[in-house]
Amino acid sequence: MKTLEYNTDLCVVGGGLAGLCCAIAAARHGIHTVLIQDRPVLGGNASEEIRMWVGGCHGKDNREGGIIEEIFLENFYQNKALKYPIWDSVLYEKAILEPNLKLLLNTSCLDAQMDGNRIVSIKAWQSNAESYHIVKAAYFADCSGDSILADLTGAEYMYGREAKSEYNETIPPDVADKKTMGMSCLFQIRETTGKTEFIPPKWAYTYESDDDLPFKDHDVNNNFWWIELGGEWDCIHDTDRCREELLKICYGVWDHMKNHGDHGCDNWELEWIGFLPGKRESRRYIGKYVVNQNDVEAEGRFEDLVAYAGWTMDDHFPEGFYYRDGHPTIYHPAPTPWGLPLRCMISKNIGNLVFAGRNISVTHAALSSTRVMATCAVLGQALGTAVAMAVHENCAIENIDVPRLQQLLMEDDCFLPWHHRKLPELTLKADCSSEVVRNGIDRGDENLWIGHEGDTITYQFDADTKVEQIRLIFDSDFNRNYHNMPCNYPLHQPKFHLPKTLIKEYRIEGISENGQKFEIAVHDNHQRFMTHRVDWMIKTVRFVPLSTNGCDDFRLFDFELK
Repeated sequence: MKTLEYNTDLCVVGGGLAGLCCAIAAARHGIHTVLIQDRPVLGGNASEEIRMWVGGCHGKDNREGGIIEEIFLENFYQNKALKYPIWDSVLYEKAILEPNLKLLLNTSCLDAQMDGNRIVSIKAWQSNAESYHIVKAAYFADCSGDSILADLTGAEYMYGREAKSEYNETIPPDVADKKTMGMSCLFQIRETTGKTEFIPPKWAYTYESDDDLPFKDHDVNNNFWWIELGGEWDCIHDTDRCREELLKICYGVWDHMKNHGDHGCDNWELEWIGFLPGKRESRRYIGKYVVNQNDVEAEGRFEDLVAYAGWTMDDHFPEGFYYRDGHPTIYHPAPTPWGLPLRCMISKNIGNLVFAGRNISVTHAALSSTRVMATCAVLGQALGTAVAMAVHENCAIENIDVPRLQQLLMEDDCFLPWHHRKLPELTLKADCSSEVVRNGIDRGDENLWIGHEGDTITYQFDADTKVEQIRLIFDSDFNRNYHNMPCNYPLHQPKFHLPKTLIKEYRIEGISENGQKFEIAVHDNHQRFMTHRVDWMIKTVRFVPLSTNGCDDFRLFDFELK
């Protein structure tokens, strides 16, 4: 067998959206990063293998920005037919184009070498290459969801539901137990031009009438999340047992929709079924702080706030599909948004272990709001940025300058509730024809510059001034009402498209005192957040919008100079 060794700054385990965003953020902030993923594709529950659309914070203007929005917009640009293999390739591209990031797919962690309470290295097996990989790092970020490094390192963790009394919560049971939310296998269907036949496999379950599927909506506009099991079992070690049962249910539900009663499915056929269950809950690490239901309801106004959530406390019953007493989940209200602290991503007892995603340090009740994937993604970006700071400053992650971290995140288009981004001195030094583009707030209609044909924004200095960076935030319509990918395929698929509000074509013009001209011309922009590195000595800088992706006016949140 072949053995490869790496010395790196950060090793990220788990290539879901949390791990991917963590690794990208760390690499972009200048530290060497290895990303280990045990599947052939990235994305976790959002990948082609599971196909859950990405949920996040509810409420007006609360959509997550930063790397996750960058990924969504790239997908709308590259993947106009909304094919899952292309979605997977977009995620893959984001990883492989980072020069500081080494990606190891089909690679599973097997062991960890410890020195006291610190991880020295981890050992992983890449099955398709018959190779061992030994990774030594300053920090290890477990973004695997199941907390694979917990048992390997002796890190403290939780599993199951706490008792009400433990954190003075109202959602959990009176007595603690080992029950969790379950896992789901999804399926997708496609509409055809004529009637189709479905013959179920012999081993599928049969549901003769709607009474066999109580409280379970089963129309064609469904992603079948309620086909869920495992909450009463072991959501790690019983995964294959769950898959076997879930597939019997999936095929049985589709058989019911096609062959038992009129469900409007005559012209629909089974397009795809997932053989890899998507998980909601398993091990959760114990961190420097455990976020609980009371923190959620108090809006999470932590001093070390670095990310946010805003999904309801969506607490699925452990019985899942076999819960018969009503709707299979309870949507306990949660503020939108509410904040999450850096401390809930730092291990309580392992010195260089951090984590992001659904395995952060939260109670079962709080997890029901934090577990959705866009929240996991912003947690990942926050963690990767924090680790990069710790490495550069040669200090423990809990000792980094949190206000500076918060500013870095906001500069990278990560929204932090109740925080304002500081503007560069150069931006404040010049006269500006539109104050709204330099107010430090990058969302909300009241913070938009809206222009029309011929309108421009101009910065004017007293004399020639050195400009090294130009920052732009466009309007990608944070209130759009479509997901990153579809759950089914009707004949006339609604368009998931680049937001019409995005400015597509623009120029940035620089003019010096002696009339020397500089220009940046962009003809096919498809991102919300853009920066341009320049080396200009100029007196005037002008932003000139030229076209959009369909909107009648030009919309811009931020135009800054640095």
